[in-house]
Amino acid sequence: MNATLVLSSPIATSRIECATTESAAMRWLLTGIALAFLALFLFLPLVAVFVEAFKKGAEVYLAALVEPDALSAIKLTLLIAAIAVPLNLVFGVAAAWAIAKFDFRGKQLLTTLIDLPFSVSPVIAGLIYVLVFGAQGWLGPWLFDNDLKIIFAVPGIVLATVFVTFPFVARELIPLMQAQGTEEEEAAITLGASGWKTFRLVTLPNIKWGLLYGVILCNARAMGEFGAVSVVSGHIRGMTNTMPLHVEILYNEYNFAASFAVASLLALLALVTLVLKALVEWKTRETVSDNGNPEQVKP
Repeated sequence: MNATLVLSSPIATSRIECATTESAAMRWLLTGIALAFLALFLFLPLVAVFVEAFKKGAEVYLAALVEPDALSAIKLTLLIAAIAVPLNLVFGVAAAWAIAKFDFRGKQLLTTLIDLPFSVSPVIAGLIYVLVFGAQGWLGPWLFDNDLKIIFAVPGIVLATVFVTFPFVARELIPLMQAQGTEEEEAAITLGASGWKTFRLVTLPNIKWGLLYGVILCNARAMGEFGAVSVVSGHIRGMTNTMPLHVEILYNEYNFAASFAVASLLALLALVTLVLKALVEWKTRETVSDNGNPEQVKP
């Protein structure tokens, strides 16, 4: 008997539906478990942060945010993100372009190195920078002789942040570029477009939403990084403390209202990141459903 006829018969269709469709009770049970898990481990701690932040009133909350050390931590966090994210943007696009569009020796090694920060503890990454750039490290004496300071200073925090965040943009773009192939770029070059023009008018429009998605994730991690930054910063108040480090110091000093006030800013940044992430995902799905593939701009 023809296999197509068997699969298209009402009995076969009914069996397939039974095998792939859960009962209403099971769907409600699984949904309830997921919601309970989210409420316990996500929503409840998030609500607790804001409740504790405003527990002593709005005046105490605002005073904790405008305190000099807090302002310094906020400014430093924004500065680190403003440096690390563009660097990772350039690196991520270049690495994804090379891996997805070209074949070369060392391609697999480059892909493995991009994943390295996912497999190495941030604390270990920070210790590596201390061993290399610290006073007793490999380059420590040379840096001291040339009056250069990396560890326990802003450059060390930037290096640690760049290390832990650089996979996000590249890892978002590599599968996207691989799925798109090289046909459009080859057609543009055949028509006389330069390499830069091909990238600007063909490749970049095709990857813009994936690129934005990777940048959002990279920025969120840069602002919230604790482990690697904690090792290389030295915890110097008003100088090398980022927002996560400042929260830890305030909490250890039993200044709970101030620590939760600063933590609430990080929570707000996380919520904004989630909203932007959802908007980018929605826009990406909308673009794919309208065109059948990501938006394309001809050279």
